[in-house]
Amino acid sequence: MKLFKEIGIREKKDLSDANILKALKKLGKLDKKFKDQDLLLNLISSENKNIRYYAINNLAKINNEKLLKNFEKFLYQEPTSYVRREIASAIGRLRSKKAIPLMKKIIKDKDPNIILQGVRGLLVFKKDKDIQNILKGLKNHPNEIVQKVINIEFFDMNEYSSKHSYSPDNLKNCIANGDVIKLLKKVENESVHLTFTSPPYYNARDYSIYNSYNSYLKFLWNAFKEVHRVTKEGRFFILNTSPIIIPRTGRKYSSIRYPIPFDIHHEMIKMGWEYVDDIVWLKPEPSAKNRVAGFNLHRKPLAYKPNCVTETLMVYRKKSNKLIDWIFKQYSQEVVKKSKIKDGYETSNVWKVDPSSDKNHSAVFPVSLCDRVINYYSFEGDLVFDPFAGSGSVGTSAIKNKRYFFLTELNKDYFKLLKQKFNSNLFDDVKIGIKD
Repeated sequence: MKLFKEIGIREKKDLSDANILKALKKLGKLDKKFKDQDLLLNLISSENKNIRYYAINNLAKINNEKLLKNFEKFLYQEPTSYVRREIASAIGRLRSKKAIPLMKKIIKDKDPNIILQGVRGLLVFKKDKDIQNILKGLKNHPNEIVQKVINIEFFDMNEYSSKHSYSPDNLKNCIANGDVIKLLKKVENESVHLTFTSPPYYNARDYSIYNSYNSYLKFLWNAFKEVHRVTKEGRFFILNTSPIIIPRTGRKYSSIRYPIPFDIHHEMIKMGWEYVDDIVWLKPEPSAKNRVAGFNLHRKPLAYKPNCVTETLMVYRKKSNKLIDWIFKQYSQEVVKKSKIKDGYETSNVWKVDPSSDKNHSAVFPVSLCDRVINYYSFEGDLVFDPFAGSGSVGTSAIKNKRYFFLTELNKDYFKLLKQKFNSNLFDDVKIGIKD
């Protein structure tokens, strides 16, 4: 009973679940000479699932092949997924060839959490051709995480040669006029570090008229496929959108509300973006169109329509099998240090930012919003892209935060204003000269 005496338990009446858990969590490194193995094995029968978990967790530290039969028995008796996962992990951590038959059985389990532990255990022996073939057979497993692990271990043939600290000189502080899809065709693969944009809203402005909602979505999908191609491996695309309301055409008809962020999302995943986060941009209520006024008068059920005070920043990352630490290593320590986020950064996914206005543009990105995105998702010296530049807030923020900008804009009037806004000492005619 040394296990319990160490924390002052002398009598059976003191063996509360809380005290047992305290003792189990306190145990450090163990080995085969540990004398309380039987006590830990008994605790696996506890009614408390947390005690069962930590009993297994500690037994795994002992690394004793003789426990294999016990692990197998408890694996198929245990009703709780996270405890079963720990048992399967304990089996893998034995790193024993004797455990291979059981791990082959584990990868046929119904619980993907258990399967993944079996896969991890078998990967220790992946040089064995038979084990390789068994694991490769999971390539099309129904669970996406199992697929991802198998793909990384056996089928990842992608080669990325571009350095993350590099971007083409001709795109640095470049403004281009024309259709973004045609313009991006002239940009080499993996040129851009970060894209932050708000696409034109469907038929909500004079400059964004499309003949159907489907044609609007297809245009965005085609544009974002090109953005994906020119984005460096593992780097970010922040997409600012919100549902849009098309007013009713007469009293006999209702208005239509299109859920733009949700309709775009699934195609983003298909084209190779990985969903990371959603950030809510919260605006003051007086800045929103008053939709609740009618309801305020009659208060009838079914007619409630709230004022829309939020937009969504969908955070995507170009799929990569490398961790973000790999990207850090692509930069000098000096750049990483200079790019560190200062105190006072936003800790939640709700960002309270006042909207901006511009006499020349009806939908303007607040520079303060761009500042957050650019600082949180890029390094100093990176190239930041906005395919729908509008009033150029992304460019303003990029310069302010010691990044380069690359802006494309279809509207000729906005393009002229952008050239005036970013005076000629930032770029020359050659850099502007990416023409449609």
